[in-house]
Amino acid sequence: MAKNYYDVLGVNKSATQDEIKKAFRKQAKKYHPDANPDNPQAEERFKELNEAHEVLSDAEKRQQYDMFGSEGAQGGFGGFSGFSGRRGQRPSHTNVNVENLNDIFETIFGNGGGSGFGNADYTRQYSRRTASTPSGQNHEQKITITLREAYEGTTRLFQKEGRQLKVNIPAGAYTGTKIRMKGEGSQSPYGGEAGDLYLVVEVLDHDSQFERDGDDLYTDVQVDAFTAMLGGEVEIPTMTRPVKLKIPAGTQSGSKMRLTGKGMPIMRKKGQFGDLYARIMLSVPKNLTDKQRRMVEELRDSLQ
Repeated sequence: MAKNYYDVLGVNKSATQDEIKKAFRKQAKKYHPDANPDNPQAEERFKELNEAHEVLSDAEKRQQYDMFGSEGAQGGFGGFSGFSGRRGQRPSHTNVNVENLNDIFETIFGNGGGSGFGNADYTRQYSRRTASTPSGQNHEQKITITLREAYEGTTRLFQKEGRQLKVNIPAGAYTGTKIRMKGEGSQSPYGGEAGDLYLVVEVLDHDSQFERDGDDLYTDVQVDAFTAMLGGEVEIPTMTRPVKLKIPAGTQSGSKMRLTGKGMPIMRKKGQFGDLYARIMLSVPKNLTDKQRRMVEELRDSLQ
């Protein structure tokens, strides 16, 4: 059956090359196999779009098509490269002009976006496989680590189809960090590349000593009332070892003191760390002797 390539792209016969290109880009983005996994209808539609675009975007081919129609183009009137040489038979496949698809890939996947490969890389991959071989589906799997593991970096081992896989989780990982394991997703039903497995990190953002906020850590420090009033030093924990913190005289309960560079490592930025904030919590003795009580009362009265 003869095809109307203008109808396939949704343009008039008098359409300019720019209009043909824009129509193709719009439709190809919608029906691209990687945007429609496991959808044979979308794949077939994409083939038709590419077939129509290959003809109408070439001035010589378009002129022959306008004269003889699609069956003439596919058969005995000189024909077009990429189509079957037997008259009236549907071409067995559609050759993909990779250069014409560069801008479409950029629109769909971005220029080096979150899928893990850039436009140029994907174009090179696509040149080795046609649109009829889309990759398999990607999958996500949650993986939980402790705050200590997030600070130091860690590894996880797990089984997949009888194989043991090892994944390295970088220091500084936070909840929502995705770690890509290439080719560990679903196999492509069309013979293309396997999808990827993304491990989504969930960090237990607090433990008995620390709370996390981004790359910063917070810890509560008990300071006795006299040290807070007169000044002094207290020992506070960090993720590596305890350090001395100087308490200025007159420090108020609830105030925060910053220790620069004692927080979480900043992921993939070697040698860079967030800060540690010590929240001052005044501790008051509970059981006073009569003598101590009188002394405190005298001090109170002298300050009023």
